[in-house]
Amino acid sequence: MPKENTGASFDAIMHDLKERKFAPIYILMGEEPYFIDKISDYLVEHVLQPDEQAFNQTVCFGADVTSAQIADMALRYPMMAEFQVVIVKEAQNLKNWEPLEKYSEKPVPTTVLVLCHKNGTLDRRKKTVAALLKHVETNGGVVFESKKKRDYELPGFIEGYLKLHKATIDHKASQMIADYIGADLSRLTSELDKVLISLPESRREVTPEIVEREIGVSKEFNSFELRDAIVNRNIFKANQIVKYFDNNPKAGSIYSFLPLLFNYFQNLMIAFYAPQKTSENSVAQYLDLKSGWAAKDYMTGMKNYTAMKTLQIISKMREIDAKSKGLDNPNTGAGDLMKELIFFILH
Repeated sequence: MPKENTGASFDAIMHDLKERKFAPIYILMGEEPYFIDKISDYLVEHVLQPDEQAFNQTVCFGADVTSAQIADMALRYPMMAEFQVVIVKEAQNLKNWEPLEKYSEKPVPTTVLVLCHKNGTLDRRKKTVAALLKHVETNGGVVFESKKKRDYELPGFIEGYLKLHKATIDHKASQMIADYIGADLSRLTSELDKVLISLPESRREVTPEIVEREIGVSKEFNSFELRDAIVNRNIFKANQIVKYFDNNPKAGSIYSFLPLLFNYFQNLMIAFYAPQKTSENSVAQYLDLKSGWAAKDYMTGMKNYTAMKTLQIISKMREIDAKSKGLDNPNTGAGDLMKELIFFILH
């Protein structure tokens, strides 16, 4: 599973939990609910034995309790168990954090207090909040910020998730899933679970054919195939895909394929400066790719596009990206912007 960049990582937290190394306080916050739910659900299910939970586990909501009440709960001692667990869901609804800041100065070591703050982060500019976070980290607690995955991170997330479940996926298939489902990680993992169930034990490999069958993504008309058509300057195929996207917005749109194409042409521009542009291995090394084979598309691109045209394409992509977000664009729809960009690239 990919690591988060801010504070404690998801991987590190889950590793400690599986080793039964529990922190006295967990502050789980951020825009991505998936990781927050994964951590809090694991704590609910694994800190206590089922027969210990009735007297030692409390789950409440921020809108229904005060910080003072939560602090009082946390000060209790477990009954015939090693720990007591207090889970506060939707902690973003709490009004006053001062009692919890005071509690965090000296948390009870037999309490596992979990604060789930979704749809944003605690405001570190506030003195009480800054003190709370400092006390939590100083006293062995965990502060975790769960960030939304960016589009370019999704294929890596998919590959990592499947690897955890002893399955592999090729790059085209992972890009197909990422483009079709997007950054809703709960839905994404649900679809991946569906794919995993369909795999035979003798062949744990996810292919574009399996993605098409199990998730409903066309293996012929997707962002990956559009990129391939553009790399090879296949005007007919590219226009076929764009027309399909225009009629089936869920299959693909400018928002899904623009980052993929921008990344390609950005690297292609760099490839023109490679010391030995005729050697796949040299270009791969210059672009920090894994193998010479990975440079194949850039070798093809340098034959089909000049450096000047590549620079113009990158500039056009920036313009289209701004227009897709409403900048200097009063009424041109995403479909027309998509067609405008593809025409500019291929002609």
